[in-house]
Amino acid sequence: MKTPAIALLAASLGVSLALAGSAAAQAPGGPAELGPRPFYLVDQMEDGPLKQQLAQCKGPFSTKNFSISHRGAPLQFPEHTREGYVAAARMGAGVMECDIAFTKDLQLVCRHAQCDLHTTTDILARPELASKCSRGFEPADPATGRKASAKCCTSDLTLAEFKSLHPKMDGADTNATTVEGYMNGTPSWRTDLYVDRATLVTHKEYIELVKSLGLKFTPELKGPEVPMPFEGRYTQEDYAQQLINEYKEAGVDPKDVYPQSFHLGDVEYWLKAEPAFGAQAVFLDGRDEEDKAFDNMKPETWKPSMQELADKGVKILAPPLWMLVTAKDGKIVPSVYAQEAKKAGLGLIAWSLERSGPLTSGGGYYYQSIKSITDRDGDTLALLDVLAKQIGVIGVFSDWPATTTFYANCMKLD
Repeated sequence: MKTPAIALLAASLGVSLALAGSAAAQAPGGPAELGPRPFYLVDQMEDGPLKQQLAQCKGPFSTKNFSISHRGAPLQFPEHTREGYVAAARMGAGVMECDIAFTKDLQLVCRHAQCDLHTTTDILARPELASKCSRGFEPADPATGRKASAKCCTSDLTLAEFKSLHPKMDGADTNATTVEGYMNGTPSWRTDLYVDRATLVTHKEYIELVKSLGLKFTPELKGPEVPMPFEGRYTQEDYAQQLINEYKEAGVDPKDVYPQSFHLGDVEYWLKAEPAFGAQAVFLDGRDEEDKAFDNMKPETWKPSMQELADKGVKILAPPLWMLVTAKDGKIVPSVYAQEAKKAGLGLIAWSLERSGPLTSGGGYYYQSIKSITDRDGDTLALLDVLAKQIGVIGVFSDWPATTTFYANCMKLD
């Protein structure tokens, strides 16, 4: 069951989106519409000076580059859809993310992963397209413990076929024995209220939209889930270059683009082949999942080191929220990772706020280093305050940008 606060928020954004009209009305420094959620989070904070300060912050509120839209506004809208991006812009996100994947005919589209169409679209309910999936739907088998699964990739479809799909909220019921049951997997703290009219977008369409909004771009080159070169001819370098070419063709200023990748080789490629864009390239740090020895409090486990990253030309490092903090004496404090990154002169961006659902049970993956002191939704703002004031991050990705926009306005951040 949705909480009353979430239901109210969803209703308010539905009206807001319906009244959007021309998306071009949004611009840097322009007005932002936050809805009730940031104020709900303030109410849920522990009593203290920060809560008092934020409770007195009444606006007006404006667009902030500190507020980075993570996949649009996926707390309530299907990710990487036009409607999600417009909602994020109205909430004051100054930077918009498009995760980049490629289709069978080598066109770039916005998807979180190359092979997530079975959980983010209606492809399994479309037999003519489901038949093209890398692996079709397999129902759960309670007798053997097998979970339901499928694998449907953008590279299985042409651009035209991709554009014919209808997005849905990301999720799947792996205990399901039918396609319908498998697709009905939206987490209870999200909503399907805005699914019916949501629209998938290509990378070029995303560029056109964000450009019309007067906002900045952060495209993420997703790791291919098929052998490269794809079909023996499309290399990783081709993929990385095509992303940049679409900004050049659209006449976008390189200073407005923050290309990002979990693959350090992509960042190094941009630094060498496209230095104007590479200067703002973001290395997304996923080493915690790639290396079992990684420990955010032990520099000897970081390969490469912070200084080695800086020496390679990396200017901006983007780890998950938890890597930047730890718990000490019942408080959130900067981690050794955060301290060493700053010593090496690396700018920091954190991901992803508002992705964990209710925080009463500790917040899961994104809060793992401070789980022992996380027990209420208001801890979202307590964490954000440490990231901004004690660590000095230059931006924070959020699934609901109103929260980061609210904080940035209250603290007079850019």
